[in-house]
Amino acid sequence: MLDRIKATKTARLAEECDKVFGLSDAVKKAIALTDREVFVPAGFRHNAYKLDALPIGANQYISSPLTVAKMSEYLVPREADRVLEIGCGSGYQAAVLSHLFRGVFTIERIEALILEAKKRFRDLGLNNIHARTDDGQNGWIQYAPYDRILFSATAKEIPKKLFDQLSNDGILVAPMQKGSKQVIVRFMKRGDRIIEEELEDCDFVPVLDGVELK
Repeated sequence: MLDRIKATKTARLAEECDKVFGLSDAVKKAIALTDREVFVPAGFRHNAYKLDALPIGANQYISSPLTVAKMSEYLVPREADRVLEIGCGSGYQAAVLSHLFRGVFTIERIEALILEAKKRFRDLGLNNIHARTDDGQNGWIQYAPYDRILFSATAKEIPKKLFDQLSNDGILVAPMQKGSKQVIVRFMKRGDRIIEEELEDCDFVPVLDGVELK
């Protein structure tokens, strides 16, 4: 549970996101329930409740709360049960998703980051998040299929094995490299067909191959 001061700050943060990009009640509540300060390095705590991306080490960033809110909204979380996230980072996006999905499965290629994220999840009592170190482009076949899949890093292409791990009528949302710019794309799986919908320009760190162990 958030203390009163943090609850006020996260509620205000959710309101700010909603003003810029109209949120559903569920996503707005998920932002308000998630203590962003826990996921931000100590030196940046004073900026935790601003709509800014912040460095977290290992050349990675914690996304802006507005970006996290948008990506959560683009997943269309209502009527979905399980979500796979590629690129856990600090764990903030996964923590928000934990208030929207019964099961959250998140993968991070940098072991040091996933170990820190797991501790945050434990400390916050977020018991519905399952996290592992791996190249996220492999997905997590053990728990497939997933109703939703989210990339929290920019991909040049989506591996077929990830579409195979997406349930029929499932949705995959990913920032995609399109020439010189990045675009958030929503992929909808309809039987053997994949329908693409471009949503907006964006700026994420790139998906990288392999695993970086401690």
